[in-house]
Formats: sequence, structure tokens, C-alpha cells
Amino acid sequence: MGREVLAVLLADKSYSKVICVGRRALPLQHPKLVQHTVDFKAVAPFTALPHVDDVFIALGTTIKVAGSQAAFRAVDFEAIVAVARAGRAHGATKLGVVSAMGADPNSGIFYNRVKGEMEQALAHMGFKSLVMARPSLLAGDREALEQSSRLGERLGLLATRWLNPLIPNNYRSIQASDVAKALVKAVQSGKPGVQVLLSGEMQGS
Repeated sequence: MGREVLAVLLADKSYSKVICVGRRALPLQHPKLVQHTVDFKAVAPFTALPHVDDVFIALGTTIKVAGSQAAFRAVDFEAIVAVARAGRAHGATKLGVVSAMGADPNSGIFYNRVKGEMEQALAHMGFKSLVMARPSLLAGDREALEQSSRLGERLGLLATRWLNPLIPNNYRSIQASDVAKALVKAVQSGKPGVQVLLSGEMQGS
């Protein structure tokens, strides 16, 4: 998902420079791209960042990949909040983040609860414009993105190919590129306050 957002930003002429912050460097070169490899566990991992205008966050993992609920929360809550806080400290007034369908701080499902708590934390940071994308099942080649393929997702995507006409828009699988385009467009609009994008609104962006 992060690479999809990055591709949209690099192709957008309204951005003269794109600063990518990640746990490892990407095998990618572009005249506008500046990469910062950071240790999210460090006390002050973002001290070298310059002034920024807009922030886009597409960090995420799974409990299986992370190894535990605590490790999952360290990425999907703590790291995301740290990046958002750093962006705000370096001048950003607009933030776009990829969350998940079902995000709810009061959910009995751990994954949804962490996503909801993350959204809640970002909403209290003082951004003039905050856009939270809540996609349903993401369609795309995870192996090409160096992400592990999940059996449940593969089966879900296979089923939705046949059942899409019967599935409500917000629950249909969605291309990661559509989510990225919709998120960037919404952040650029600068709509004041908090804006939530559901899958139905992002389909075919």
C-alpha cells in the first residue's frame, strides 16, 4: 500500500519533493524522492527531517508477521502516531492515513480496536485536515510488494471476483492503487476537520 501511495505522489506535479520515511530503503530512484531510513524504536528517529506540508502514512503489518499483539501495536499504533507527530512538528497541516474497515476504539476485535485507537490519537493532534482511508479487502500482488501472501485474503479475493455484483460497494475488494489515488486527492482538497473514506467512495479512483 505504501508503494502505491508513493507512486501517486511521485507522479503528481504539485509535489516538488517527496520524503519517504521507512524501516528500510526502497530499491527506487526518482529525482523528487528523498529516502530516510529510521528506527521507529529510537528516542528521536525524525530529527533530520526538513519542513513538510502534507503527510501520508501507509504503515501496517499483521499479528502473524509481527509475532505478537504487542509487536503489532508497535507498528500499527505507536509507529504511525510517531510519524504523524513528527510531521506535525515539522510543519504539516494535512494528514492522510491508511486505516482499515471496521476501525473502532471500542471494538472487541483487537485488530479493529488498535486501528480505531490510532485514528482517535491522530484526530487529537491538531491537523487542520485529516483523511482516514478505510479500505476493505485490498486487491494486488503482495509478492511484488515484498509482502507475505495470506491464504484468507487469497480465498476472499477469489470469492469476490464472482460475487462482486451482489456485494455492497463498501465491502467489495478494492485495488490498492484506487485507495492511494483517493487518499492523495482527498488530502490535497484540504477539507477542514476529519474525513473518512470508505471503500465505496474510493472504487475506481
